[in-house]
Amino acid sequence: MLYSLHEAAYQAVTPLRLAAQAARQFWSSPLNPAAGSKLGRTFYASADLLANLTRRYGRPAWGIDKVTIKGREVAVREDMVWATPWVRLRRFCREPLDLRHARAPLAAPPLLVVAPLSGHYATLLRGTVQTFLQDFDVYVTDWSNAREVPIIEGRFDFHDFIDHIADILRHIGERAHVVAVCQPGPPVLAAAALMAEDGDPHRPASISFLGSPIDTRLAPTVTNRLAEEKPFSWFQHAMIYTVPPPYLGMMRRVYPGFVQLFSFMSMNAERHQEAHRRYFDHLVTGDGDSAERHREFYDEYLSVLDLTEEFYLQTVDVVFQRYLLPKGELVHRGRPVRVEAITDIGIMSVEGENDDISGVGQTQAVHALLPKLPEPLHELYVQPKVGHYGVFNGRRFNDEIYPRIRDFVGRCESALPNHG
Repeated sequence: MLYSLHEAAYQAVTPLRLAAQAARQFWSSPLNPAAGSKLGRTFYASADLLANLTRRYGRPAWGIDKVTIKGREVAVREDMVWATPWVRLRRFCREPLDLRHARAPLAAPPLLVVAPLSGHYATLLRGTVQTFLQDFDVYVTDWSNAREVPIIEGRFDFHDFIDHIADILRHIGERAHVVAVCQPGPPVLAAAALMAEDGDPHRPASISFLGSPIDTRLAPTVTNRLAEEKPFSWFQHAMIYTVPPPYLGMMRRVYPGFVQLFSFMSMNAERHQEAHRRYFDHLVTGDGDSAERHREFYDEYLSVLDLTEEFYLQTVDVVFQRYLLPKGELVHRGRPVRVEAITDIGIMSVEGENDDISGVGQTQAVHALLPKLPEPLHELYVQPKVGHYGVFNGRRFNDEIYPRIRDFVGRCESALPNHG
């Protein structure tokens, strides 16, 4: 019912949204002599803010067409190289001729960025991907919006996520390096453990876990406490809704992205309100650069996707309530997941000092689970003065975190038997 009410509310404000868009166009028109006045800019700012608050935010484009390497621009081409109904594997290919001009190596180690399936599109990692493109052949998982997947395509759950990671690594075709951003940490670790136990030649060469909830019993945050305090039945009855028409996935049971978005925004409501007030002021004063930065952030932040009922509920159960992976009790397709089987995969944990989603200690817990992994293949780092988002994006990620990941991956790459 909530999903249907949400759609009805969106349709109900359509006349208001169209009127705001028309007013925005009128007060920004160069043919309007009052457009440049303070009154005109105030009317424009009001209309723009209202139009943006009432519009729908769809899947953003990646928009990565170049990257700077050694001071030179290198063209980038985006290819979809593998897909299921639930994910598109995208590869960002750097132009060889531009690489020669930049005097950069033509060949680069393959690196898979596993984006979180937790409410936002993978494009939230646009800056992360651009940074890794300086030194790596980058692949990224672009997860589907469950409301757009027809119900005939069946289920997608926590164990399907594990299988997808293993299948993607086999598709890449060599020992790739993996970066697991937040939510994928546990299923990526499980996939790596299963592949390691099998001696799979396509098991990862290294995994860097960025703000991942490996063991949420440690340094619990508000999110963790909610999962612990509420019974599993509460999540079943309060967080799951049916997708209405006209979506392709109608009748599918999902955890809606707008519910997740409301939860996140309510945690920092005053900060978001202040950001929009500043945006209004920037429009009135003509500070276009600041206004554009605001739009870019919220165009991404307000673009959300739905998760399947089974994936969401299993994640709550496995990761946040029963802690099956760190307790050594996770079973995948009837097979115990033995994390200790990992003996030759480099493991790096990166945490943010001010992370209020995955508290300090939850990610680095992975190291204690790997008693057979040689010490040189462990790397633990806590970044001062950053929160959750800063662990994988922004200035400190680029300047302080990324160089450490790059160097660690380089050491793991050199340790491979066929290196060179």
